[in-house]
Amino acid sequence: MSAPHEHPADDQDENSILREIVRALQGLRFGAVEITVHNSQIVQIERKEKIRLQAAPNRQA
Repeated sequence: MSAPHEHPADDQDENSILREIVRALQGLRFGAVEITVHNSQIVQIERKEKIRLQAAPNRQA
């Protein structure tokens, strides 16, 4: 699952960027938040979430 957050950093202040990063991290149990930088500007924040499934216990008949 991937949901990129694309916002031009030129017209955003530092607090707005930090809010977007925090938002991407909220509720994330397993996964990654990737921040893409071009010319010293944050241009994209991407959240990748993994869902961990528990293995069923082995049953012997």
